[in-house]
Amino acid sequence: MESIGTWWMWAAFAAIVVTMLLVDLFAFGGGKQHRVSLKEAAGWSLAWVTVAMLFAAGLWWYLDGTLGRALANEQATAFVTGYLVEKSLAVDNVFVWMMIFSFFAVPLELQRRVLLYGIVGAIVLRTIMIFAGSWLINEFHWLLYVFGAFLIVTGIKMAWFSEHDPDLEKNPLIRWIRNHYPVTEKLEGERFFVMRDGVRMMTPLFLALVLVEISDVIFAVDSIPAIFAITTDPFIVLTSNLFAILGLRAMYFLLADLGDRFELLKYGLAAILVFIGTKMLIVEWVKIPVLVSLSVVATILACSVFASLWYSARKAKPVV
Repeated sequence: MESIGTWWMWAAFAAIVVTMLLVDLFAFGGGKQHRVSLKEAAGWSLAWVTVAMLFAAGLWWYLDGTLGRALANEQATAFVTGYLVEKSLAVDNVFVWMMIFSFFAVPLELQRRVLLYGIVGAIVLRTIMIFAGSWLINEFHWLLYVFGAFLIVTGIKMAWFSEHDPDLEKNPLIRWIRNHYPVTEKLEGERFFVMRDGVRMMTPLFLALVLVEISDVIFAVDSIPAIFAITTDPFIVLTSNLFAILGLRAMYFLLADLGDRFELLKYGLAAILVFIGTKMLIVEWVKIPVLVSLSVVATILACSVFASLWYSARKAKPVV
């Protein structure tokens, strides 16, 4: 697999990921029971975005000095585009997390630990899937067309079923767990398992963790093919993807109080998926520059955000 990443670049990125996870664990609270304020979540969200953009700047600086300005511009733009696409698609994942926690009546102060495990699991899963996807595309180029068609179908489904929430009570895995393992009636703090009369019982918090991990798998299947439309370089794909994931916990708490203001955002995300899928399907005949892709994705995202804010403000107006 051809890549701009050298061994020391991979090592440096791994060190950054580990450092950021430790910061998330100890500075941002990690598994400690703590209710995150809107101000705190906004500050950490800004911090994670800043770190990602500093990485993009460092990548551009290194490539500019070693491989030339043209390649530096192309790869840095690909990183930023991939980061924006993954961050945008992650918003839908955040809304699903909100629904999961609401279903199990998990208060905000108990959600931090579940999300920490969920994000660590997502990092491991996406790393495996990205390397596997890079190898498959390198060996079977026609898979790009399969990914493109899949993204278009996914985008259409997202728009068509945007008002339909899944019935978590009918989730087959949750039903199987409840039928084969004793589950407590209520939460037991941050504990996933407790002992009752000599019987080891599962708590609803663990069921919430199971669904969070399942949602990570589902959204990884949607989002990873999308970034391969931007670039097939595994270093750019992995770094942009994981930087987007690392700031996901902060973004979740930022949107937890604002989620009802972004009712139209799913239509924007659906449009982004259809655009990227189309780009993959026509790549042999029409090559859309990465900078154009970045502009289109940013424009769609901005329009859907502003439209959502306008729509929510209009709904909030009292009827005279």
